[in-house]
Amino acid sequence: MSIKNSIHWLKTDDSQFAKKARSYIKSVFNLQIPVIPILHISLYRIHLLVLNFWQSLIRIFYFTPLFKAKVNQAAPNLYLYSGMPQILGNLDIKIGSHVRMSGISTFCGRSAAQTQPKLIIGNNVDIGWQNAISVGTKVEIKDNVRLAGRVFLAGFPGHPLNAKARASGLPELDFQAKDIVLEQDVWVGTGATILAGVTVGKGAIVAAASVVTKNVEAGTIVAGNPAKPVKKLDEVDYV
Repeated sequence: MSIKNSIHWLKTDDSQFAKKARSYIKSVFNLQIPVIPILHISLYRIHLLVLNFWQSLIRIFYFTPLFKAKVNQAAPNLYLYSGMPQILGNLDIKIGSHVRMSGISTFCGRSAAQTQPKLIIGNNVDIGWQNAISVGTKVEIKDNVRLAGRVFLAGFPGHPLNAKARASGLPELDFQAKDIVLEQDVWVGTGATILAGVTVGKGAIVAAASVVTKNVEAGTIVAGNPAKPVKKLDEVDYV
């Protein structure tokens, strides 16, 4: 009997021997040792210490200098975590000071652009986990902006409107690529999408999972798909 047939027999046979064999194998797979609090808590702390030390070494001596080599303006006090962002296409990147950025994020410049797309990130900005920033012409993220996880800034669509052109593999047309601007102190929630041509005003808040298709006024909270204003903040909260 081949190994494949033996496995099939073991999984499907109703004999007592097969049932006991399955039970024994499951017990082996589920084997656990008892927790010894003093020992395992100490091991856990040592594990975290070694892990954090190793991650810090890689961040300082490998990921950060490699990423900054692709940045056209100095990024003082840049803090990368969880690796290094993926950079795609011909992209002019400028980053201010004290930016915190997840390495599990992607910055993409439009390949069909006539002029080099620009990504401008201000000071004290948070770029969260799994952010995707697609730059059609220019994406500007001003000072103190907070981008939560899985935010998508879609500066270009990647495909033309014409079905035959899409089927032929042609890129989007120039008019489909537009600027995106996030003014100072903007906060974008988890899973939100901001489309090409949108400016989000100073201190505005974009709720989680929103799809922003139009400009957002300063000090406004927007939510939904498409995103609509749901509240106006007090002036003291955003001025």
